[in-house]
Amino acid sequence: MVGTATILLRSATAILALLSNVRAAPTFELSKRAVAFDYNANKVRGVNLGGWFVLEPWITPSIFGEWSSSNTVVDEYTYTKTLGKAEASSRLSNHWNTFITQADFNAIAQAGLNHVRIPVGYWAVAPLGGDPYVQGQLDVLDKAINWARGAGLKVMLDLHGAPGSQNGFDNSGKYGSIDWQQGDTVSQTLTALQNLANRYKGDTDVVTAVELLNEPLGPRLNMGGVQDFYSKGSQTVQSASSNFAIALHDAFQTDWSGFGGGIDNVMIDTHQYQIFSPDEVGRSPSEHVSHACGLGPQLASTNKWIVVGEWTGAQTDCAKWLNGLGKGARYDGSFPDSRYTGDCKGKSVGSVASLSSNDKNNIRSYIEAQLDAYEQHTGWFFWTWKTESAPEWDMQDLLAGGLFPQPLTSRQHPGQCG
Repeated sequence: MVGTATILLRSATAILALLSNVRAAPTFELSKRAVAFDYNANKVRGVNLGGWFVLEPWITPSIFGEWSSSNTVVDEYTYTKTLGKAEASSRLSNHWNTFITQADFNAIAQAGLNHVRIPVGYWAVAPLGGDPYVQGQLDVLDKAINWARGAGLKVMLDLHGAPGSQNGFDNSGKYGSIDWQQGDTVSQTLTALQNLANRYKGDTDVVTAVELLNEPLGPRLNMGGVQDFYSKGSQTVQSASSNFAIALHDAFQTDWSGFGGGIDNVMIDTHQYQIFSPDEVGRSPSEHVSHACGLGPQLASTNKWIVVGEWTGAQTDCAKWLNGLGKGARYDGSFPDSRYTGDCKGKSVGSVASLSSNDKNNIRSYIEAQLDAYEQHTGWFFWTWKTESAPEWDMQDLLAGGLFPQPLTSRQHPGQCG
């Protein structure tokens, strides 16, 4: 999931500039090598399995609840460091085996989706000496690949956290400084990709894509180094199997013209949220819809596969701990340097059933607009399938509450992106 500082960097202008430059990039062949999903002819309709193998406090606040008053445990790094290996292994093993199960994969398929995006931290596939992280999640991921196969789903494996943290957000595993690109961290990340690709090179009937790195914070990194890493990472993954498509996160940059030459089956991943700056969270429901619709033609005109790899039904940032454990929300003005837009009551914790009828209508309208916009090119992955108490973000709950269309092509608000 995207972090707080990230979205402050993203404006609507930057998004359009990014996609305009991607559109201007040299054309490449999209189908030179065989991938077990036709990304030219079919739409990606997917969901992220966030909070499963990479903890995020806002998705599973119960895991972090005992430290809510001290704010000393704020991510998976401090969680495992505080508990120690034995206790962390015991607790996380239970979480990995219960939070997402085969029944979830079946329900995802029954909802008409065809993909899941599964975040994995480097520590699962290439642990480093001295790290507190614990392992064992790959045994469950192996099962998940088989569950996806049985349900008829395709999988994008997403390296969500890199050594040193590529963005400083809790979703990278370690909140705080950005130390990726320091020391041996890039080569260690390549090792993680190699291990991940080698482990699943025999499963390319299901694992159709590997995302090299989630949300590297481009403005805080050496972008030449990011591009070099993407080139080397693509070679590393596709040397394990030429049947993997390569997903590249846009790194919150506005100029990707010319990047990607020589990479077969390349896919750009852009994340679209409208709540992580005071201006965005202050938009009216109709303005949220309008901005979502405006992205559609830009996506449609790109010459690469492009997925919106993360998006949400939320028009507020009210979900408990969304901006970090112990932090407030911009929507109600409790987050630093924000201003009051509205009350978070009923939006911070709860279920879709507890939302007001007005909120329900606005969320349904916003979701439909985004579906219409993002399917104008390769498709989308909603963030996220399941949470403990964040109704605007919980696809499972949104489906049950009638706010996520069933079938996916049905519309209560047709023609919004007309």
